[in-house]
Amino acid sequence: MSKLVRIANGQGFWGDSIDAPVRLVEAGGIDYLTLDYLAEVTLSIMQKQRRKDPQLGYATDFVDLMKRVLPQLKAKGIRVVANAGGVNPEACRTAVLEVAKQLGVTGLKIATVTGDDVLARLPEFQAQGLKLANMDTDEGLFDAPREILSANVYLQTQAMVEALETGADIVLTGRCTDPGLTLAPLIHEFQWAADDWDRLAAGTVAGHILECGAQSTGGNFTRWWEVPELWNVGYPIAECSEDGSFVVTKHAGTGGMVTVDTVSEQLVYEMGDPRHYITPDVVADFTSIHLEQAGPDRVRVSGIQGRPRTPFLKVSGAYLKGYKATGQLTLSGPRALEKARLCADIVWKRLQAAGFEYEHTDAEFLGASTVHAGIAPVPADPAEIVLRLSVKDPDRRKVERFGREIAPLVTAGPAGVTGFAGGRPKAQEIVAYWPALLPRELVTWGVTVEEI
Repeated sequence: MSKLVRIANGQGFWGDSIDAPVRLVEAGGIDYLTLDYLAEVTLSIMQKQRRKDPQLGYATDFVDLMKRVLPQLKAKGIRVVANAGGVNPEACRTAVLEVAKQLGVTGLKIATVTGDDVLARLPEFQAQGLKLANMDTDEGLFDAPREILSANVYLQTQAMVEALETGADIVLTGRCTDPGLTLAPLIHEFQWAADDWDRLAAGTVAGHILECGAQSTGGNFTRWWEVPELWNVGYPIAECSEDGSFVVTKHAGTGGMVTVDTVSEQLVYEMGDPRHYITPDVVADFTSIHLEQAGPDRVRVSGIQGRPRTPFLKVSGAYLKGYKATGQLTLSGPRALEKARLCADIVWKRLQAAGFEYEHTDAEFLGASTVHAGIAPVPADPAEIVLRLSVKDPDRRKVERFGREIAPLVTAGPAGVTGFAGGRPKAQEIVAYWPALLPRELVTWGVTVEEI
């Protein structure tokens, strides 16, 4: 029988189900557990945490998870690949090793991958004349003063492969591609060549299907009413063969479902040009993919083609772009929509009278087709409306002043105001995304290992 490598993903983002990876480990039958914690702006949050405390800057949920599953992982031989390291993989490793000591787990080897964090290298890039142009606007990163919060390169998956080749039980990395968490074990296990473009593309597609957790097993599915027991949804597993084909499935006895439709919807998630799905490792052609139902909750994926990687790596940057605040009230009773519109008018006029103008203001009337404005008809006389008011401005003081105008509506607005339970709206930083490209020869990575 040909070798199969079974990879499960237990986290689609930082904040995903805390029990999903535990259930995957308890059910067993997997070789690798991947955990994806990093959305595009998550690293900027972690940078701010590290500034306040040098021992933070990683996904603390990962450490909490290890407290629950580390002995089982070691006993069952399940290896972990996670981008939980954020901007401080070493601190994350130290925290996990401390958990291992507390639990009496020995013989544990943890590898950390570094090199993705290029925030401190930005002056070097600027001195070299690199533009780091925004991929959406073509504006250069250094064309105007900006408070840059984070800058991380999507590392080539080979960095994680080298970490696995140390024999590590757990690989912790910062910014890598989401599919790379799955591709790395496959390159390691099957010893795929660095220019085996079709197989690298196949591993990338497998990772893409797994990366968002339950989205490929019935979560966020357009035919949601057909999905059984979403409360107990099973997270995805890929049973991978050396030739690049694989079967997507889930553990028996869990909710959700794995069908050609659920897998197809995940395939087109965050999709640009389907013929050119560009990663640091390969350019995958998603139009070459063949899906077939291979049994209940089993979808076979094959036929994937790939082309050579590009000479660039993507930089995921984030910068401060002003402040925002949002306040919310509920209006009930007859003429609720009229009352909500009156409340919005009151707030804007009071702020204007006090001398405050904003870069952007917004009023939403939830329950009156706000989500489908211009498409769905507005109900004639809804019995209740949720009013949501928001402002955005570079001046934090002005945004904070807006927050003081919501509570007075309870007694100085129309009758029927309720739902002021969240307190005064607070000014929050707006973190804007800056995608750019960097010549890959400027980026190197390092792998360090510690064992207990």
